[in-house]
Amino acid sequence: MTRHLELGRRAEDRAEAYIRRSPGWKVLGRNLVNPYGELDIVAMDGGELVIVEVRCRTLGEVQSSLDSVGPRKLRHLVNAGRAQADRMGWTGPWRIDLIGFTVNTADRDAAEPEWRLEHVRDVTRGMDCPS
Repeated sequence: MTRHLELGRRAEDRAEAYIRRSPGWKVLGRNLVNPYGELDIVAMDGGELVIVEVRCRTLGEVQSSLDSVGPRKLRHLVNAGRAQADRMGWTGPWRIDLIGFTVNTADRDAAEPEWRLEHVRDVTRGMDCPS
């Protein structure tokens, strides 16, 4: 597995562990595919369905993990989220969260690189995201 893919898988593992530790959250699935794309994590936060997009960048990259989600990706997430909610028969509220990691791999002597997590809830609130 390439370093890039391995880093992404580890970021998803860490995001899932973070969600499982969060009070009121329950992971429903990971890497769920529908006609609009793949959803990294689908979870419940209390009574709200949450589509979680996980992003990871190494320290020093030009664009941060959270900034790497632009309007086009958000449209894909909205469409994939709607499709997932429909597939589940979900009629309640749902949202899209971003969990971004910045990994410091500069210290080559460290047994494990430093991981910094940022969680942004409801990234499309108030945005016009047509399908």
